[in-house]
Amino acid sequence: THQVVIAAWRRANTGAPTEGPLKAVGQDGKRLLSSGGSDWLPGSGEATRVEGGYRIKAVKVFSSGAPDGDLMMTCAVHDDPTDGPTVLHFGVPMSAPEVTIRETWDTMGMRGTASHEVIIDGLFVADEKIGGKRPAGKWHPLFHITSMIAFPLIYSAYAGVADGMREAAIAASRRRAGDLIALGEMETAYAGVELTLRQMMHLAQSGAPGPETTGQVMALRTLIGRFCLETADKAMESAGGLGFFRSGGLEQRFRDMQACRHHPLKAKDQALYAARLALGLSIDG
Repeated sequence: THQVVIAAWRRANTGAPTEGPLKAVGQDGKRLLSSGGSDWLPGSGEATRVEGGYRIKAVKVFSSGAPDGDLMMTCAVHDDPTDGPTVLHFGVPMSAPEVTIRETWDTMGMRGTASHEVIIDGLFVADEKIGGKRPAGKWHPLFHITSMIAFPLIYSAYAGVADGMREAAIAASRRRAGDLIALGEMETAYAGVELTLRQMMHLAQSGAPGPETTGQVMALRTLIGRFCLETADKAMESAGGLGFFRSGGLEQRFRDMQACRHHPLKAKDQALYAARLALGLSIDG
C-alpha cells in the first residue's frame, strides 16, 4: 500500500515518472511488494555493471506478501568507480525466472504477512528501468518522503491490532471480573495509540518531507510503538488467565504486536536522530 501511495505522491508533487507502477496497480490489478525491511538507507544486494544495464544478485528478507506479489520495488548497491557505493532503485517482476521465494517466515507473530525471503539471482535490469540512484547509507529526499507516508500506514496495522485487543479485553472483563485498574491503564495507552496515529496521518496528508518532518514522524513512531505494546500488555493483564487461551482473542494479537518493535527507525536510532537534529548536526553522522 505505501509503495502505491508514495508513487502517487511523487507524481502529484514532484512530477516523478511513476505512471508505470501506478497503471500496473490501477489498471491491471498488479500487487506491489517492498523490500524496505531488508534495505532502508544502506540498501542490500549487488548490482554489477554490464552492457545496457546491471546484473542483480540479492537476498531480500521481510518481503511481506511475497507469494501474492507481482512486482517488487527494491534496490541493489553498485560500487561506482567515481561516486562509490550507490543504491539503485528498480522494480523486479516476481515472475522472472531469476526470482525465487525461499519460505523462511516461521515467526512468533504476524505469520499471515508471509514475509519470506526473495532471491534474485542474476536478473538483468536495463538502464532505463532504474528509477533512482542515491549514495548508500545517506539520507536522501526519497527517504524523507517514505518516512512521512509509509510509517503512518505501517503503524495503522498495529493500531488495528490494538483495536482488537481492546475489544477482546473488554469482552473478557464483562464475562469475568478482571483487573479493572489494568483495564483502565489499557484505555489510557489506547488513547495514546489513537492520538499518535492521528498526528502521523496528519503529517502524511499535509507535511513537507524533510529532516524535520522525518524527525516528527519517527518520534511518533517510537511513541505509538510504546502505546501499542502497553495496550497489549495491559489487555493481557486485565483479562488474567482468560488472556492465555487462544479462544479469548488476545493470544495471537499479543504475538502479532511484538513485531512493531522492529521497523526503522528503532527507538535508540530514533533517539540519536532526534538528538542530532536538535543540536543542528548532520543526520548522516
